Amino acid sequence: MTTTNNARRLVISSFLAASATLFGVPQAQAAETVLLNAAYDVTRELFKDINPAFVAEWKKSTGETINVNQSHGGSSKQARSVADGMEAAVVTMNQANDIDILVERGVVNADWAKKFPNNSSPFYSTMVYLVRKGNPKQIKDWGDLAKPGVQVIIPHPKTSGNGRYTYLAAWGSVIKKGGNEAQARDLVGKIFHNVPVLDAGGRGATTTFTQREIGDVLVTFENEVNLVRAEFGDKFDVVYPSISILAESPVAVVDKVVDRRGIRKQATGYVNFLYSEEGQEIIAKHSLRPRSEKAFKKYNANFRQVTLFTIDDVFGGWKAAQKKHFDDGAEFDKIYQSK
Repeated sequence: MTTTNNARRLVISSFLAASATLFGVPQAQAAETVLLNAAYDVTRELFKDINPAFVAEWKKSTGETINVNQSHGGSSKQARSVADGMEAAVVTMNQANDIDILVERGVVNADWAKKFPNNSSPFYSTMVYLVRKGNPKQIKDWGDLAKPGVQVIIPHPKTSGNGRYTYLAAWGSVIKKGGNEAQARDLVGKIFHNVPVLDAGGRGATTTFTQREIGDVLVTFENEVNLVRAEFGDKFDVVYPSISILAESPVAVVDKVVDRRGIRKQATGYVNFLYSEEGQEIIAKHSLRPRSEKAFKKYNANFRQVTLFTIDDVFGGWKAAQKKHFDDGAEFDKIYQSK
């Protein structure tokens, strides 16, 4: 009986090998490697260009055919989806805190930030304002967002990295200019009092402002305002505040997924491509600030000079900021409930 089963297995294996050869597919490459990158929602256009460029480079350098799929959503929402089982090989978030959630859930190793340069952040951005053409409300800095009669569009800080960075940028602007915690709390409270709707993610907030035509000002990432102006033409102006926050976009390989599927090499290659000169140039084209000096200089016109502070500077890092401002019952909940 054992001999018969072995013979059957041999016949089946021979048939599969012959079929692969017949259709011009080498046996070892009969199944394509598929990677999923779970990314925050305002990087859609970036990865539409990054992914095919990586696929072509990987094929050229290794001979392997690979396919990259994308998932987009609010950064924190994406992190929860991966923690709950989304089969992402790579995550591209807009804050380290969201990847730390995956560490707590045991799907990403604790040393993720040390595995790639610049704290595993191949690019960064900052928060700026998009206003109606001519800036009729004369919005110039954070204090102007708190004025009575100004409608401010910001996504929800508890579901969106965009919203969280905006909240922290406004709070930190007070501290960096010599103000105290009470003054920072007062400013942020007045700003969120002026928010008519809290969308779950940055792209939803952009839709609210541009297509639903709600609000006087949209606070969003620098790269997003350039996308909006490219799509809608001369309907909007961009305003840079006097000081803003450095918004890093960290990436990580999802260790639990890549080890189970045997695709660590490919996932690591994908992240490394983001740091390559080709990848950095694509990043700069999309108005995200690259780490490469060469790419930054080439696309310098996309980036205005602005004073930036970091999460560590003002808040002592993401974990401390999360606990104080965004955990249930923390500062944001108190501020928004008072509204």
